[in-house]
Amino acid sequence: MSFRAAVITFPGSNCDRDMAVALERISGDAPIRQWHGETELPDRLDFIALPGGFSYGDYLRSGAMAAKSPIMRAVVRAAERGVPVLGVCNGFQVLTESELLPGALMRNASQNFICRTVPLTVENSQSIFTARYDAKETVRIPVAHHDGNYFADDATLERLEGEGRVAFRYQEACNGSRNDIAGVLNAAGNVLGMMPHPERAIEPAAVHELGGNDGSKLFESVIGALVSA
Repeated sequence: MSFRAAVITFPGSNCDRDMAVALERISGDAPIRQWHGETELPDRLDFIALPGGFSYGDYLRSGAMAAKSPIMRAVVRAAERGVPVLGVCNGFQVLTESELLPGALMRNASQNFICRTVPLTVENSQSIFTARYDAKETVRIPVAHHDGNYFADDATLERLEGEGRVAFRYQEACNGSRNDIAGVLNAAGNVLGMMPHPERAIEPAAVHELGGNDGSKLFESVIGALVSA
């Protein structure tokens, strides 16, 4: 069974090709490249990815203008039908601005752009995105962001923690995120937003140069689940 995915490109996206390469390398099927100005998604999509970058130059707030793009109405409808949606870095910001995920991504506490590989703890290994990780497994994934400081109010944080919706957590202070949250799931478990870039950690041959290939398991988890369904 083929894997039918779409990677959305906004003006200012710069990780869309990286995401497409990761999906094709692991699934064997090239994803559809979808421009933000389209109003509909292709039929029978298995998976949607919102990549990193600086959509619309991060004007207003990071992800705020992209969340109003025509294609996002179709993405929201697909997510509500249960289609898995992954938003990475700027994609995570778009998901919060679209209210597919709670909270907001603010300026890093240091006020500096952060670009390095960081250790994460897999907090939830039962989701469609994380099933091939072990619970509490340590993984190393690159980050590259200026506005990755995850904020949610106390009640939202309590709900996320209590419902097991924190997918990944920074093991060390990174950007000021509350509870060191690096990635969160929606209530249905089919939408994941994360600041670290798993698509930049998929090459077994480049473990020493790029810091690891721990991102592979995320794509293997979701692709394996959907192809075998």
